[in-house]
Amino acid sequence: MFQQFSPNMLKTFKLCPKKFEFKYIKKISMPVNDEIFETGKNIHALASYYLRKENIDKMEAALNPAEKILWEYLKQVKYFGYECVNTEYNLAVKIGDHFFGGRLDALVKDGDKYYILDYKTGSAPKEAAYDFQTMIYLLCVNAFFNTNNVSFVYLDLKNKTEVVIELTEELIQEYKKRLIDISDKIDKEEFSPAKCSNCEFDIICYH
Repeated sequence: MFQQFSPNMLKTFKLCPKKFEFKYIKKISMPVNDEIFETGKNIHALASYYLRKENIDKMEAALNPAEKILWEYLKQVKYFGYECVNTEYNLAVKIGDHFFGGRLDALVKDGDKYYILDYKTGSAPKEAAYDFQTMIYLLCVNAFFNTNNVSFVYLDLKNKTEVVIELTEELIQEYKKRLIDISDKIDKEEFSPAKCSNCEFDIICYH
């Protein structure tokens, strides 16, 4: 059905298959408040230019006080001193009958060790090791660079903490199984509603 599954697509399906149907199959767009995403967009753009060693003086000067606090914390984390492989990096991997992929905030390297960086202006996922973003991005780097020597690092800017997931052979097999399982459910078109609170599709969800 789909050429490629993204982490957000799978998260949406897990939360509510009906919402997945509206958003990704019927292509229905609903209005959302973009203001809450502005801080995240600004920090992501700034980090990308910074890691690529481009001039960011004007961008830093344009930050509001709250953004400056987040940026000063992010700039001093050790991973920002590592070699930058790429930023805003699109990768995909085939698992079973489907492709899974997305855009990494940044991929850096220290020696032969790779680190996937993900900046969160909110909080890191509660079960970070099994978040779809974690699973897909780790498997992408594992396959593309042919290495298990990779970690996913959530940089929780709100709480000034780090959550690190080290890839293991056991996790590779578990991740593949979970991704195949959920993509099989999508293929079967199991789009019954699940959770409906605070959903932008409430007004068109007839159930």
